Amino acid sequence: MANSNVTTESGGRQNMFPTETRPYIDESVSYDSYPQNAEKVNGRWAMIGLVALVGAYVSNQAISKRKFKLFIF
Repeated sequence: MANSNVTTESGGRQNMFPTETRPYIDESVSYDSYPQNAEKVNGRWAMIGLVALVGAYVSNQAISKRKFKLFIF
């Protein structure tokens, strides 16, 4: 192991602390269009959530069929 620090406590126990890896940024990946893509994905998930909410609301018969027909038409 390279550059690991080993310390000995007063009770004779040893603690070995790991070394941290160096962070790096992959320069071959372009993040130029990331905000636009994130907005599209966020909007799509919001629409899926809205449809799921309405589907759960209708399928649990939270509203009567007569009221639902009046609501749609």
